[in-house]
Amino acid sequence: MASSPNHHHNHTPNGDRKTHVPKKPKLSPAFITASEIASEFSHHDPNIARINNGSFGSCPAFIIEAQRQWQLKYLAQPDHFYFNELTKGIHQSRTIIKDLINADHVEEVSIVDNATTAAAIVLQQAAWGFSESKFDKGDAVVMLHYAYGSVKKSIEAYISRAGGYVIEVPLPFPLTSNDEIITEFKKALEKGKANGRRVRLAVIDHITSMPCVVIPVRELVKICREEGVDQVFVDAAHSIGCTDVDMKLIGADYYTSNLHKWFFCPPAIAFLYCRKSPKCPELHHPVVSHEYGNGLAIESAWIGTRDYSPQLVVPSVLDFVNRFEGGIEGIKKRNHETVVEMGNMLAKAWGTHLGCPPEMCASMIMIGLPACLGISSEKDTQKLRTHLREKFGVEVPIYFRAPKNGEVESITGYCRISHQVYNKVDDYYKFRDAINQLVSEGFTCASLLSN
Repeated sequence: MASSPNHHHNHTPNGDRKTHVPKKPKLSPAFITASEIASEFSHHDPNIARINNGSFGSCPAFIIEAQRQWQLKYLAQPDHFYFNELTKGIHQSRTIIKDLINADHVEEVSIVDNATTAAAIVLQQAAWGFSESKFDKGDAVVMLHYAYGSVKKSIEAYISRAGGYVIEVPLPFPLTSNDEIITEFKKALEKGKANGRRVRLAVIDHITSMPCVVIPVRELVKICREEGVDQVFVDAAHSIGCTDVDMKLIGADYYTSNLHKWFFCPPAIAFLYCRKSPKCPELHHPVVSHEYGNGLAIESAWIGTRDYSPQLVVPSVLDFVNRFEGGIEGIKKRNHETVVEMGNMLAKAWGTHLGCPPEMCASMIMIGLPACLGISSEKDTQKLRTHLREKFGVEVPIYFRAPKNGEVESITGYCRISHQVYNKVDDYYKFRDAINQLVSEGFTCASLLSN
């Protein structure tokens, strides 16, 4: 982030006040330009309207080069790198992350590959609680119905097999307010506490993937505390660089977010925050190395020979985002405002609606697709997504919403658009025109052959 011009105090070295203003005040460095942004992302396929930053993120050329320098440093002298560079570099990245998320201690921050790994670490600990009889068989773990697919599978693999009772919080879609989420969450906790059970863990998304919505995590964590939930884990794969992240305000025991989605890191890097508390058990990385028992942060910093460069470029990423007006906060604000504008434009063009109010989205938003496209299954969403990619050069995820009883000609297909700094208005116009062309041609998903 560019600094403001230096304030000149107009004093001489001996303390006397000057009577003139310097003729050449120091100027602020210029913010990054549109052409420089285009150059940073020139490796993106120019034939694709890439309005799906949410899935895999994006890495600018500046960071790719920084990563390459770390890789070459390792390859030049691996022993020196291991003994003298790696631990120091990862600690520097952890310190930056600690400040970004407003954690109290760098010891609370571990760096792992991705949010899926972080979920495995937390859920593995919960599974040990059941297998070691710290928890009673049938005690509950609560998660949102919108939970990411791999996290649901991890809950199945760790919690269900260990004897835990898993409760999904059903959420409506489209959504009109946070109250709908809070009401259903309270009902799920009541169910979890029935028959004398304890709710041992609540798994809460911060920004759900599909359908996409910002969850009121602060309110849900507060409810968990009031209702005696043992531990709260926030799966925030999309959050850092996308919405506000503050560990003191959120108050969760565990919190994870990827840095390769919205914070410009190369894949793969995420942080796992573990609140320092006597009530929080010691966590362990599922890959056991010779660092086992030295604390999660140290265990995670060495899980065997591999490429650690994504974990080492965080200082360079901070330099990159600070070239933008307002730094990462400015980027988040502009991404949000633009994705809402583009979402409203698409909804108006197609005669549909947004999947939630603008205040319930960050840098991604859901828009209803015309009902006449005939999206009637998850398979249809994949077929249509492939068709848009291959015929129209548009990359966008699509969500199937099963119609409720009695609904006729309802909107059953929604797209999720993202906005990141490299996106242009033409990307969204290209998508708009592709859907309009399909509608005008009388296209339906039934006309597409399955792969």
